[in-house]
Amino acid sequence: MGDHTAATAVLSEGHTSTDDLSIWPASTTRLTHGGLAIGGVPLAEIADRFGTPAYVLDEGEVRERCRTYRDAFPEADVLYAAKAFLSRAMVRWVREEGLGLDVCSAGELELAVTAGFPPERIVLHGKAKSARDLEVALRLGVGRIVIDSPSEIARIAAAVGADGRQKVMVRVVPGVSAGGHDKIRTGTDDQKFGLSLTDGGAQHTITRVLGQPQLELTGLHCHIGSQITDVKPYLVALRRMVGLMARVRDAHGVVLAELDMGGGHGIAYRPGEPALDLTALARRMRAELVEGCAAAGVAVPRLAVEPGRAIVGPAGVALYRVLTVKHAGEKVFVAVDGGMSDNPRPALCGVRCAPRLIDRASTAGPCTATVVGRHCEAGDVLAAEVELPGDIRPGDLLAVPVAGAYQLSMASGYNLVGRPAVIAVYEGTARTVVRRETLEDFRSQDVGG
Repeated sequence: MGDHTAATAVLSEGHTSTDDLSIWPASTTRLTHGGLAIGGVPLAEIADRFGTPAYVLDEGEVRERCRTYRDAFPEADVLYAAKAFLSRAMVRWVREEGLGLDVCSAGELELAVTAGFPPERIVLHGKAKSARDLEVALRLGVGRIVIDSPSEIARIAAAVGADGRQKVMVRVVPGVSAGGHDKIRTGTDDQKFGLSLTDGGAQHTITRVLGQPQLELTGLHCHIGSQITDVKPYLVALRRMVGLMARVRDAHGVVLAELDMGGGHGIAYRPGEPALDLTALARRMRAELVEGCAAAGVAVPRLAVEPGRAIVGPAGVALYRVLTVKHAGEKVFVAVDGGMSDNPRPALCGVRCAPRLIDRASTAGPCTATVVGRHCEAGDVLAAEVELPGDIRPGDLLAVPVAGAYQLSMASGYNLVGRPAVIAVYEGTARTVVRRETLEDFRSQDVGG
């Protein structure tokens, strides 16, 4: 899934043993002048044609990662987590590759359905669903609604009406700590999501759902965190979920047919970083599910997983133009024309990026530099203490790989800079799939005066 040796690439004069493309899209090739191409399109050409900052999204890589998940989980439902990145083009790719969809809002849901995604293959969840979220979900016929708190039970039932019926799941907190940062660990009792096994909240909520004739409880849902690179936490969580399913059977005589184990599958942002072994995850989860259900005497439920970052993250590259290079004592600061407005993850969750010069070859020795954004925040740092050519200068192009997830979807309008465009590349062609946000967009939204 994206790892490659670029055996067909033409090596540039500046290529060194540290020039590692293992985290770049599989279609990445080196060009003779020191540049890179993705999907058969030179990145420098994209920057010149579409401007910077820009996100480049490799359609072929997205599709291949969807297929890899389908192959790894042939008996499960694979639901793409839309919060990582969503656009009409992405909806089409995911639909055509046979995945379902996991959404968290009326906005994500409506975009998907209006772009042609079957609503019955969509799951809606979220910590605090608004009245509009529920109204749109029921009007469009969403496949499942995941209940995250007891108060949602009566709200959903009332919205469904006396003669209606909606399939739901209950999100359970299995008491498993996993994830690459405190802010993305969601499987423990000390955070805002789901119903706890420990205090009986999950069991009580399940009982209440079963007492609502308008709601059909199809199964259980859990999500233990993000950027998880070890299989073991998933197995522990799965074991506890199967135990709860057995207790539901014993207490209510109800056999739950579905078990959604969420996503959070970790990827590498820099060469050498660990990533979750998808093949091992699928194999060991299936074995644990079969063995656990046999021991508990319950039927094996239909499994579901929700990858987002692991599908779109490595398929994206962010392009920036260097604006200034400043030496401050022994430090070198390289400022680019984007920053935390288009990539908040380094400041928010400590993501460490690996920027690379991509529009020319350099014979200069390396220097240690900190790549910073253009915004009025000391924390606007894209990559601290990274190796760049010693002759890095204004006008150069830098590319940051693994930029497909949680960048545009979390981008802001800070300093009215405007969100970047998304450029899809595929088989030698490049096209805009999300246009750049402009000053006119800001003016049209601002109706005061």
